[in-house]
Formats: sequence, structure tokens, C-alpha cells
Amino acid sequence: MTDYGHDLLFGTFATPTVQPVRQAVDLAVVADRAGLDLVTFQDHPYQPRFHDTWTLLSYVAARTERVHLSANVLNLPLRPPVVTARGAASLDLLSGGRFELGIGAGAFWDAIEAMGGRRLSPGQAITALEEAIQIIREVWAADKPGGVRVDGEYYRVNGAKRGPAPAHDVNVWIGAYKPRMLRLVGRVADGWLPSLPYFQGGPADLVAMNERIDEAAAAAGREPTGIRRLLNISGEFAPTGRSLLNGPPEQWAEDLAGLTLEYGVSAFILMADDPATIELFAAEVAPATRQLVAEERARAGR
Repeated sequence: MTDYGHDLLFGTFATPTVQPVRQAVDLAVVADRAGLDLVTFQDHPYQPRFHDTWTLLSYVAARTERVHLSANVLNLPLRPPVVTARGAASLDLLSGGRFELGIGAGAFWDAIEAMGGRRLSPGQAITALEEAIQIIREVWAADKPGGVRVDGEYYRVNGAKRGPAPAHDVNVWIGAYKPRMLRLVGRVADGWLPSLPYFQGGPADLVAMNERIDEAAAAAGREPTGIRRLLNISGEFAPTGRSLLNGPPEQWAEDLAGLTLEYGVSAFILMADDPATIELFAAEVAPATRQLVAEERARAGR
């Protein structure tokens, strides 16, 4: 069993569709009013059927009051690191400390190249992501003396001014699946953000992936328990239980509690575009899961 001991978070992953024009915004408002912790949107700037994610996050921040916001995950190859850092800090300041930075190395390289981005190999993209995260954190370090200087292979910054600093310590969550990306999570990230439907072996795949993250964290002198494990999930509410996340709310709570206690997941982000489903997830699944996990942690003395 691997329970990293984090407090539990619950959120949504809504499609940033252009039509209906405010559907994604309305779903974020539903999540906010229902008491969820996080709303997220995918970032595919080359997809004309979707809103620009950065613009959408800014609009949603103005329409909500307490929920945190993140891309799931930001497409780095089309978003320069210094500009991303300042945009993130500004949105965090304007929202009262409610922004988190979910970010990825990039995908769909034909589309990225068609928009003027650089085509990179998987290995090159990982190196570029590590350089970008270093730059972003240096820009946020507004109290450090001197300008930002990073002489990377893919990103070079020569004396850029620091700041503004975000309102809170913005978390950097990386979307990752393969070994080298998982090791990057262990070295530099505050959290890991994959999607359960992408796991060919189901939740059992989390074991080996967690081990890679933990080993890389330890090798870098970091505490593996400091890295939050988030998970995009999907399923169906049904009167009777059929399979994982396919059943009544009480079964969902048991399933998610198991993912926390056995695999260390502490943030569950529901992939859904239906208000009633989001409200049910917030009203019944989230509190029941928290209770089950708290009871088991108390029994285990954690």
C-alpha cells in the first residue's frame, strides 16, 4: 500500500468547446458552487473547435470565487516559458491565489509545426520541458538578485527581468506516462497528472509509475511524499455496481478511496461535461471518499 498522506482534492476536466460558447464556463461555475476544489481544461491551441485555454482560464477566474484553476495540461511548445510564467503569476494574483500550472512536453507535432512551433523528438521535448520549468520558477523568484539567465539547449533567457511573483506557491503538475518523463516528475515537479483511461493495465499501472517517480525524487534529494499524485478519471453513475467507477456514488467513493490508500492518488479530476454528474460527484462522492480515507488513515495511525 502507498498512501502519500496528502489531503484529498476533487475537480473537473471539462471540454473547452467553442459551441455552446459558454458551456465550459458554466460547468466551471457549477463546480465552484458545488464546492469542488479544482476546474481544469485541456490545452490544444491548434484545435479551432476549442477556446484558447489561457483566455478561458482567465474568464473562468473572473466568474468563480473559490475553486482553483489549471490547464490539463498546458501545451509548452506553443507557449514561451517567460510569457507563461508571467501569465501564470498574473492570473494567480488576479484570482487571489487560485492558479496551478499543469504543463506537458507537447503532442500532435504535425499540428504544432503547422502553427509555427518546433517539431521535437520525445527526448528533445522532455529536455525542453525541464528547461522551461527552470525558467518559469526563476521568473517567479522576484526577490532574487539579477535577471533570469538560463542557457538551455532549447530555451535561452539572457537577463530577463524577474516577476511578478505569484500570490501563492503555484504548483507545477506534469502530465507524464513514460519512464523519462516520470523521472522528470520526480526531479522537478510538485505533482503528477496522468489520465486513468490511458493506462492499459488499469490502476495497477500506477505501481511501477509511482516507483519511477519516487526513485528519481530520492536521487535528486527530494522527499517522494512531497509529490502529489493527481488523476483524471471517467466513469458512469449507475444503480448497481458493474466495474471500476461504474456504479452508485457509494461504490465510486470506495473505488477512489482504494486508489488513495493503495496507489497514493490524492486528487481526482472528473472528465465530464454534464452539470448533474458534476453536482453528484461533489455532493456524494467527494465527502464519502474523504470519510473513508480519514477512517482508514486513523486506523493505520497516519
